[in-house]
Amino acid sequence: MIRRLPVIPTLIVLIAVAIMIRLGFWQLDRRHEKEGGLARLAQNVSAAAIDFPADRFDQSNLFRPARLDCRNPGKFSVEGAGKAGYRILATCEGDTRVQLGTTRNPSTKVEWGGGLVTGSIGQVPDSRPMIVTAFDHSPRELMLVSDTPVAGLTANPPRSLAEVPNNHLSYAVQWFLFAGIALVIYLLAVRKRLAARDERG
Repeated sequence: MIRRLPVIPTLIVLIAVAIMIRLGFWQLDRRHEKEGGLARLAQNVSAAAIDFPADRFDQSNLFRPARLDCRNPGKFSVEGAGKAGYRILATCEGDTRVQLGTTRNPSTKVEWGGGLVTGSIGQVPDSRPMIVTAFDHSPRELMLVSDTPVAGLTANPPRSLAEVPNNHLSYAVQWFLFAGIALVIYLLAVRKRLAARDERG
């Protein structure tokens, strides 16, 4: 059967399978990198409080206690917060965002004039599909998650390292499965084609 395989289609499929396998091993490498990063972030939880960093994309500051003088707050937005319902975010002067608290009612109106906020550093919610985030490794924007909710809101849920997902093992398994499935489907298709040719023949 091997000698009767069509050359060009077989090469294309083998190249595609090789790429998928390479992507699977790449995700395994990313998994080890993420585990090291999570270990470093765990140390931030008990670190001393800092002023909210000027670099809003420096992921090394995640989970670190911080403070921010939020001036001229505006552009209040509502984002999903899982079991907590919805989170209310305010944009401060300089485009830094603060998570003021949570609510069960997405129509909740917040009146807050700003001020000093203390809390811990988190990531701005990302509503993009998982397939997009799997290939986009640019750093997420940071925000300050307030320790004390503003009037009318519920306190933010306790922070957890689970907020920084380490899905690379599942991604790797998916790529390996895609490679195996593609190979099996191609071999079955070729077998059927050769069998049909032999019957005609």
